[in-house]
Amino acid sequence: MSVRQSLLAILDQGPCYGYQLRHEFDRRTGSTWPLNVGQIYNTLERLERDGLAERGEADEHGHVYWQITDAGSAEVAAWLSSPVVRTQATRDELAIKLAVAATLPGVDVAAVIQAQRRASLSHLQELQRAKYAGGDPEGSAELAWSLVVDSMIFAAEAEVRWLDHTEQRLALHPHHAMGLELTTERPKRGRPAQAPQSEAAAR
Repeated sequence: MSVRQSLLAILDQGPCYGYQLRHEFDRRTGSTWPLNVGQIYNTLERLERDGLAERGEADEHGHVYWQITDAGSAEVAAWLSSPVVRTQATRDELAIKLAVAATLPGVDVAAVIQAQRRASLSHLQELQRAKYAGGDPEGSAELAWSLVVDSMIFAAEAEVRWLDHTEQRLALHPHHAMGLELTTERPKRGRPAQAPQSEAAAR
């Protein structure tokens, strides 16, 4: 989990209390992934349970400082040196929505795509405005924030391209030919049978 690992990496720089840890996370991500204090403390307690962090004494202001353990530092080093592995699951909400809409008789899937494209373009424009409204791009906090925003911009641009691609593909197939009526077969209980390894590899 990137939030858990990110908080642990910040603790590797020195002891922090909860609100301070949230502030440091926000500084490094431009508040693009806002965390509430409850989430911070829940994560800290899990890190303590796993032997990766430990709580210290409270200071005169009542702030309880948390510090990383040797095991936590080792996990941070492993996280930073390892690539992010994308999951192979295809449960993208938009992809599933369009896949289902394309097979529902009577649904204007082109209208569904157009509505999504308008929303995606609007989101992209907001991201671009936010990027160009930033401060000194050479400042450490601004640079970190712009890296996150750039990632979101690239993802939004890819979404718009995918919507265009999907619209073009669906235009080649009459919608009535793609509609799936409810099957009259009774599905068997349990998980669907998986294709044999050799058959799956041949696809």
